[in-house]
Amino acid sequence: MNETLSIQATTCVLTRERLCAYWELTKPGIGGMVLLVTALGFYLAWPRDAGPLSLLLLFDTVLGTALVASGANAVNQYLEAAHDGRMARTAERPLPSGRLTADEVLAFAVLLSGVGVAYLALFVNPVAAALAATAHVTYVFLYTPLKRVTPLCVFVGAFSGALPPAIGWAGAAGSISLGAVLLFGILFFWQLPHFASIAWLYREDYARAGYPMLPVVDPEGTRTCLHLLTHTVALLFVSVLPVAFGLSGGFYAFGAMGLGLAFFALGGWFVVRRTTEAARTHLLASLVYLPCVFALMVIDRAVLP
Repeated sequence: MNETLSIQATTCVLTRERLCAYWELTKPGIGGMVLLVTALGFYLAWPRDAGPLSLLLLFDTVLGTALVASGANAVNQYLEAAHDGRMARTAERPLPSGRLTADEVLAFAVLLSGVGVAYLALFVNPVAAALAATAHVTYVFLYTPLKRVTPLCVFVGAFSGALPPAIGWAGAAGSISLGAVLLFGILFFWQLPHFASIAWLYREDYARAGYPMLPVVDPEGTRTCLHLLTHTVALLFVSVLPVAFGLSGGFYAFGAMGLGLAFFALGGWFVVRRTTEAARTHLLASLVYLPCVFALMVIDRAVLP
């Protein structure tokens, strides 16, 4: 009897560990951001004269996008398993740690990706499905292999990473318009300084794994600093364009400008110091900046006339 209970307990532990490993494949931290920006794009695109927000359509749009993004993250880990095993921060991922096999990861990734695109096509609209498929293809088949070739890969990664709010917009409107392009632009330019601070923090890991990120090929940090500052300025400019085109009002304009200047100042502090502490501070600032800017958009639309 005790032996049977012990076997059952061991089976439960192994099952729980495998489920956790599959969950890790989806990169839930990134997935959470994808959910939020997709929902944001949907909300901002929903016509004011169309009546109450369609919660079912919103759910379908967010779910389909989440499935595609999770599948892309899993494929990325399948393709980079050998490199992940050389990096301290990724060595415990499901594949390098041996908790899942390559065949299991690939099957899981293909299933999520295929179901996600099909779900969007069937329950949302073809435009949203096409955008999600584009994000998946560029992330998996362009960004992932380019990471081992050139530091310019971050621009491809930023492109695919900036598509979720456009998917949300298309989910609500059935098409792409200027608002979706502006949301894409904000998220695109935000990712570039955000990536720069991550690359600086983990530059030794990236070098060990053979990834030629900017801080690896430019150990003095000159190009990294130029990259960070120029794209922070571009982000500040793009972030106020919704006001120029009448998509947001003065409340958003004031807040976005203040946040952009503060983010630029912290980027300048990193440029002066070029330390791990300064990079970590800048990274945290980027994680505060983005939700605050998008929250301003929501408040501006929901509360203010």
